[in-house]
Amino acid sequence: MKILVTPTSLQPDKNPAALKSLQDFSCDLVFNPTGRPLTEDELIPLLKDCDGYIAGLDFITRKVIDSCPDLKVISRYGTGYDRVDINAAREKGIIVTNTPGVNAEAVGELAFGLILSAARKIPHLDRSTRDGGWIRSTGMELKGKTLGIMGLGAIGKVVARCARGFDMDVIAYDPYIDLNYCQDHGITSLPADEVLSRSDVLSLHLPLTDETHHLINRETIDKMPKSAIIINASRGGIIDEAAVYEALQSGRLGGLGLDAFEQEPPKGSPLLTLPNVIATPHTGAHTKEATDHMAALAISNLTDVLSGQECAYVVNR
Repeated sequence: MKILVTPTSLQPDKNPAALKSLQDFSCDLVFNPTGRPLTEDELIPLLKDCDGYIAGLDFITRKVIDSCPDLKVISRYGTGYDRVDINAAREKGIIVTNTPGVNAEAVGELAFGLILSAARKIPHLDRSTRDGGWIRSTGMELKGKTLGIMGLGAIGKVVARCARGFDMDVIAYDPYIDLNYCQDHGITSLPADEVLSRSDVLSLHLPLTDETHHLINRETIDKMPKSAIIINASRGGIIDEAAVYEALQSGRLGGLGLDAFEQEPPKGSPLLTLPNVIATPHTGAHTKEATDHMAALAISNLTDVLSGQECAYVVNR
């Protein structure tokens, strides 16, 4: 069986140990030659005669799926699958799987790192000091502040745990919220609008759907406290970047930490010109522990499906 492997951290020079079980399953492996997520036109010639596909953050459109008659399984290396045309895969009988929860610690810790960095303006102060400056900049203590979490899944729970260690008040919105978990861990469950209106820091951990696209926009920003900080370590499309840019320039928002952009890489983004914006290259899941866990589960999902065994992580049944 021929298998395409595109995640940038699951290539022979990056993680040979994790690939061994896949190489034992198939000797016909194709890898990503670009070192970045693939576009539709780049993906088709690599995937068109493959049986299986371990997918990074590539754009897996209907055109891609229609061009791959032999494809049986798309095994997402990660939790999100918003870049996969699920309906097209279902129509073609292609199984789509994911790896939920295995990168929660890594992404949650990065999100809280962005919170600390934005609250104390650490990257800006670092750059200034390296350039010979010695400026005084007033930051914000986290103790006693309110952290709002939109999406209290596995990643949101890690952020909440970190926040409790800083004596922050934690509030959360999730359409499927676990009220028992909230009660056990001192988290107040609130409607989305109330989370927005009370959050000194807002951390986003939602999937990108039609409902969440540009959830953070001019209207929702106006509901937030002045000088609030927004953190997004989920998907870029959740934030209207033009609206956030205006709010940061005017002082309506105090800071922004992004590990995800609408366009990746964000070349030419005006957000990158602002000193109160911290940007990382969609790297939340990139710890050794998380990549090892994601690789093992993504490979297991793929081999289970191709071997005709039951797979617990199918997202398009």
